[in-house]
Formats: sequence, structure tokens, C-alpha cells
Amino acid sequence: MVSRTPKVLLLLASALLVGSCGKYDSELLLIEPRLAIDNTIAEEFATLMDEESSVQITLVPSLDESKSSIDALLEGRADIALVSNNEAYHPDIATVMPMYSNVLHVMIRTDLDTEEVIRNLDKHATFAGPPGSPSRRMFLSVAADWGFSPDEVTFSDDVDVCPHIIVVFSPIMRDIEGRLAECGGVTGYRFWNEQKERTEAATLLNPSLRVFTIPAYTYGDVLTPTEIPTLAVDKMLVARKDIPPGVIYDLIREVIRLRPALAALEPTLFHGIDDDFRARDSTFVLHPGASAFVNRDEPNIYERYSGVAEVVVTIFLALLSGMIAGARIYSLKRKNRIDEFYTAAIELRQSIDKNTSAADREAAVTNMRLLQTRAFHLLVTEKLAADESFRIFITLSNDIIRELKQPSAPDWKPSDD
Repeated sequence: MVSRTPKVLLLLASALLVGSCGKYDSELLLIEPRLAIDNTIAEEFATLMDEESSVQITLVPSLDESKSSIDALLEGRADIALVSNNEAYHPDIATVMPMYSNVLHVMIRTDLDTEEVIRNLDKHATFAGPPGSPSRRMFLSVAADWGFSPDEVTFSDDVDVCPHIIVVFSPIMRDIEGRLAECGGVTGYRFWNEQKERTEAATLLNPSLRVFTIPAYTYGDVLTPTEIPTLAVDKMLVARKDIPPGVIYDLIREVIRLRPALAALEPTLFHGIDDDFRARDSTFVLHPGASAFVNRDEPNIYERYSGVAEVVVTIFLALLSGMIAGARIYSLKRKNRIDEFYTAAIELRQSIDKNTSAADREAAVTNMRLLQTRAFHLLVTEKLAADESFRIFITLSNDIIRELKQPSAPDWKPSDD
């Protein structure tokens, strides 16, 4: 017969486990990109995810302009970031998925001569993104080829002050004419048209870059009367490696689900989001959650709710230990009770001998049957166990009843053994 106590404990443990496996809501902190246009895209992305997704994205400010988004992740101030695919590798950073392409825009003011700028680069202000950005690193490399050291290059941190040169990785901008509006007598900017061969050579030195051609008339017949050969790099969504795989899996699934809405916000960007991306295309290793998504290997319950599962397992083991201890105490208590019946039966038998009258023998038989009845009642109410000890008691009591009904039977004494 099974005790009801273990059933109650098991039901309690099951309720805890089922209750912990409800819909998982996650909040991920996204570090604000330092480049204004990327920051705008990040805000739109976070807003859409916040309104329509169970995965919440919260933007956190970049506190130090001299530190990159990767630094913010490593310092624990953010969980995810949008970074260019040519950032330096770090073992604690993992790729979530590619988001959109950033195209290299190199522009020069229309009132300047290209050859004169190359000869006197140290006399011209350049906007090339924030310190440490891919565009600034690339421009410093080009400047070195022209014979200028980093100290001789003058950078302007504000594109709105009309720098002489603009070098920036950015998406194809629908509002570029407004961004390059006239200022201070400057009539505007034009593309610094590189030869296609030079862009192809650049990709050999940096495989994360690829050749990209801005088609003619993309920015109108003034800025782009002809096609512009340039470079492009993917903007990647990356995360700290310690973010649970289940959270990253859900994040990718939500981005793919919201792809039409994202593309509606930025038609030139998110229409290219794909659910089949490869590890070899990324500077960083794929996050385990991203790898699971690519391989369609959905995280199991433990991976998805590892923290909750550990608590549930601990509670379950504690309940199981308590259940075992309780069962042992209960079993010992029932054993002590059956020992009382043994003692009562033996005392009743020893109170009768061959000189005892028939009436006393009949009373002893009645008392023995009452003792059996009481034992069966305790068995039904689960206060005695239907085990070998109970069967021995019944056999012993029946033997005593038979002896009590035979006045000529020899005296029965329990052996010393």
C-alpha cells in the first residue's frame, strides 16, 4: 500500500517545475552606438522590440566616448551591441546575427581640390567617426600611405561643422542631401571616387570588408551621376558570451519574426536580414544560442530556464531527502507499534497454563481475537505496514488461539533463542 505523503511531495515538486516554465520574458541592455545614424537605427530597433516582442531591448548610454561598444560589453554595462564586423576579436564576445550593411562614404567639399588635399592633409579637418571606429582607423591607414603620422591628422568630432573631408561607414542614407546641406559658404560635398582596383585590394588586407558599388543616381544626379566603387562591412549584433543561449535564441527568433516591420522602418537596411547566416562570415565566434538557431536546435527547457531549473532541482532534492527521512521515521514508528502487538500476544499466552479453567481460556481467546481485530484496523488506516512482521504476528496469534482451545496441550514458552 502506497503512502499518501510521497504523493503530496511529488505533486508539490511538479507544481513548482511547471510553474517555473511559463513564458520567458527577457530584458537585454543595448549600448548606444557612438555614430549618430547608427544610434537612430538602434533607437528604432529597441522601440519596435519593446512594443511587439517578449524580448525587451533597453538602450543604455555610452558613458565614455573614448571607449567602444565592445568595452561596454566587457565591463558589464550592456548585454548586446551593434558593432562593425571588422572589430578586433575577443574571446568573451560572440556574434548573435548580422543586421545590415554599412557602406564606406568618402566625401570631400566641393570647394577643395582632391590633389591639394592629399598633399596638405595636415591642414584639413576630417570627420571620420569617433575615436577607435573602423572609419577612423581606415583613414589613419590611408593617411600613413600618404606620408602623414596620426599626430598630423586633424579630426573634427562634429559632422555639422562642415569638415573638409567626411569618411564614415554608414547605411545608404535616404536623407543624405539634408545631412550635407550648405553651411558657411560651402556649396556641398562630392564623392571621393576611388578606383575599383584599390577597393578590391583593400578586401585582401581585411577579409571582413567587401567591394560595394553605390549605383548611379542613388543619391541623385548631382552626388552620384555615375556609380561609386567603395567598400562595405556588415553591422553585427553581438553579445557577451555569458548571456544564456535560450535568451539569444529567442532574440534571433523575434528579429526574424519582426523583419517586415523592421524593413518598413528602414527599407534600405533590414530587408536583407536572413535566418541562415554562417559562422565564417563573422569576426567573432557564433554565440551558442545563435548556433542553435542556425542549426534549428532549439534550446531545451534546462538551457532556457537554467537558473530557475537549478532552484527547482534543489527544492526537489530537499523534498526528496525529507520524504526519505520521513518514510524512515514512519516505518520505525509502525515497527514499534507491531512490536507492541507481539508483546501483548506473548503476555496473553504466558498468562494461561494447563491448570487454567475453560472459562479463562475462552476469555483469553476472545482477547486474542480483539488484539487481531485491532491490528487489522490499524492496517486499514495505514498505521501498520502489511509486511513480513504483520504476517508473523497473525501466524503467531492464530497458533496461540489454537493452543488455548486445547486444554491438554503442553505448556508453551518462548525459547531463549
